[in-house]
Amino acid sequence: MKKILLLVMLIGMALLVNAQCATTNNAIQAGEELTYKLKFNWKFIWINAGYANMSVKNTIYQGVPALITSLHSYTNKTIDHYFKMRDTLSCITSERLQPLYFKKCAEEGKRYTIDEVWFSYRNNKCNVRQERRRPDKPTHYFNENRDECVFDMLSILLQARSYDASNYKVGDKILFPMATGKSIEEQTLIYRGNKDFVAENGVKYRCLKFSLVEYDKKKKEHEVITFYVTDDKNHLPVRLDLYLSFGSAKAFLSDVKGNKYPLTSIIP
Repeated sequence: MKKILLLVMLIGMALLVNAQCATTNNAIQAGEELTYKLKFNWKFIWINAGYANMSVKNTIYQGVPALITSLHSYTNKTIDHYFKMRDTLSCITSERLQPLYFKKCAEEGKRYTIDEVWFSYRNNKCNVRQERRRPDKPTHYFNENRDECVFDMLSILLQARSYDASNYKVGDKILFPMATGKSIEEQTLIYRGNKDFVAENGVKYRCLKFSLVEYDKKKKEHEVITFYVTDDKNHLPVRLDLYLSFGSAKAFLSDVKGNKYPLTSIIP
């Protein structure tokens, strides 16, 4: 289920900008809160699995005004008997969405991990210091300097939502590096085109469709997540289809508060 947290990789663009890694914040504001319903496919039956909640608030980091974004994901009591998930992610960015700090506390099944990432910027380079802790293993440390920007699971979402996707063409591939807590992985996102989506509450959205993919040793493409984001200035993720080792899962936006712009992607 850790792959559900990759919803943050939705509408990125070529991110190889200078290592200051800040951008104009066109979509995010403090007070935004998104809630999702999670569903698992279990022997050809879709069952309610839990929920996820993401919120953005103002904070102070090292004496400077910043934004803190939090994402909480929980399975319900029924699913807990088979696979318990209690994940809490938080990231701190500057007001211009420059990554500063990331933490993930993940209880997934019988495994519990804490990942932390610290970002600093010197000599036009992005320094990434990472740490992974598990109760049953030694702490893993990882440090690397990059000429290009590096993001975490949440800061990539915040930046990507501010970009203009109007020039994308179907099949365009977007590449970007992401810190996981113990390494920096190169991710690939593919734009699939426009697609309308009807939410469970009957609201119909005009969306942009993307796929997160992986490649095997033979360079064959394997889809990991398909997701839909609103085709408006908010770029809110409204649906995710996840292809997991034990089956499939879906996440649906069920409530939104504090969005910066009107949801003009809603189709009457």
